[in-house]
Amino acid sequence: MLEVNHRISIPLKEFSYTFARSGGPGGQNVNKVNSKVTLHWDVTTSPSLPEDVRARFLAQYPRRINKEGQLVISSERFRDQGRNVTDCTNKLRELILVVATPPKKRRPTRPTKGSKERRLAGKREKSQKKQERGKNWRGE
Repeated sequence: MLEVNHRISIPLKEFSYTFARSGGPGGQNVNKVNSKVTLHWDVTTSPSLPEDVRARFLAQYPRRINKEGQLVISSERFRDQGRNVTDCTNKLRELILVVATPPKKRRPTRPTKGSKERRLAGKREKSQKKQERGKNWRGE
């Protein structure tokens, strides 16, 4: 069971994992051990994800979801398979936590009296400066 927060928990049977050999340098271990892990999770049909969270997830991460509606996360950070599985589930937990809390509504604010006065004073100063440019600059 992947515990995301107090409201969201996803059973591990919803995930499918594929394993492959990791890329990059590493010598004999890389050549013979399937340490790379790819997690597949069907976001669109998952019964354990609340509908509002699913909508925000699909809106936030459309490029991470393939044509079948599956989220694909891979990890080859560690040398052993078990830690890469844990890394994949932690990545998924972080993605869900980002969209788990609904965004706060924006409350429109109004400019303060002081900010209005400062703005108008600045405009008056610039206007005065420009007015003085046209006046008798040769000393006539």
